[in-house]
Amino acid sequence: MAEVAGRAGSASESTGYMLWRATMAWQREVRAVLEPHSLTHAQFVLLASAWWLGSIGEEVTQRRLGAHAGVDEMTTSQVVRRLEAAGLLRRAASERDARVRVVAVTDAGRASLAPAMRDVEAVGDAFFGALGEGEEAFRAALHAVVGRTSTSTAAG
Repeated sequence: MAEVAGRAGSASESTGYMLWRATMAWQREVRAVLEPHSLTHAQFVLLASAWWLGSIGEEVTQRRLGAHAGVDEMTTSQVVRRLEAAGLLRRAASERDARVRVVAVTDAGRASLAPAMRDVEAVGDAFFGALGEGEEAFRAALHAVVGRTSTSTAAG
């Protein structure tokens, strides 16, 4: 039988394992606060990203939206369709290119997003509050890791 050996002396010494555990714990908390808003985590991220990109004046195409959120094209398309069916987003042909679909947050989408955003930010404040003064350095480190693995996402 093959011997398995890792560099870490224990699971808690593995950065990847601890990131996995932290991510799973954070996602559980976010899912719990989004449930009363009838939003999944993916729906929230894409709705918030569409709002943010639109607020800075970008033409929000599905491709740009997915790239910003770090979500693959198929999942973005499925989630955007669900958000459109729920009346939270609308899609229309781009004025620049009729083949391209532009996504915009509706009034109902903004009304749904505002309290959900407050709740998700409260989870983040409480969850990452454990980092204390180190939160900014932690965020910078995450930007470095994300930037190393994908240049298609925007900072923000």
